[in-house]
Amino acid sequence: MAYRIAPSILSADFARLGEEVRAVAAAGADLVHFDVMDNHYVPNLTVGPLVCAAVRPHTQLPIDVHLMVKPVDRLVPEFAKAGANLISFHPEASEHVDRTIALIREHGCKPGLVLNPATPLAHLDHTLEKLDLVLLMSVNPGYGGQQFIASVLPKIAEVRRRIDKTGRDIWLEVDGGVKADNIAAIAAAGADTFVAGSAIFGSKDYAAILREMRARLAGVRRAA
Repeated sequence: MAYRIAPSILSADFARLGEEVRAVAAAGADLVHFDVMDNHYVPNLTVGPLVCAAVRPHTQLPIDVHLMVKPVDRLVPEFAKAGANLISFHPEASEHVDRTIALIREHGCKPGLVLNPATPLAHLDHTLEKLDLVLLMSVNPGYGGQQFIASVLPKIAEVRRRIDKTGRDIWLEVDGGVKADNIAAIAAAGADTFVAGSAIFGSKDYAAILREMRARLAGVRRAA
């Protein structure tokens, strides 16, 4: 299994955002993760397509946009135009989940569905085959720096089972409280893509923390 680490710019220094993105790319990140919040679906307000467009020239890494907004469809074309590569959304934020998935793909991006800790997996029953990404939240969305909710681990394992059953290359991403000391357990449960904000941007040495995370992931691979 290929593992990917996606630093979330939510925890970056916004006064130096281009420099921060270049720094994590040079340190060995695989993706750049955007947490887009609207102060409506979640109680916070963060970044929009203009910031995505401003960051795009600073990195060749894929930009992974997580839309925590409602309604969602109007922003999909704007983020696609701004340079997003993957766009994921919450089923509760879409009036027609299948239509939103199709809209993301029509605009040249890979679609993902995001499930909060208490959101049932039934949302995957008729969508999984159409997705390129399932993002499981391991905190309740809205703020960075929260603690990982350990009860999400069995949920990760069940989604991994469902993905493997499809035979498709669908990424299983986890976001919320991911750190070097728990990334191995999250990977062992079945995740392959890891969003980390404060754990990376709060470190004095981005390359060192990414190396430590990859070393923990390598241990999981050896054990498997």
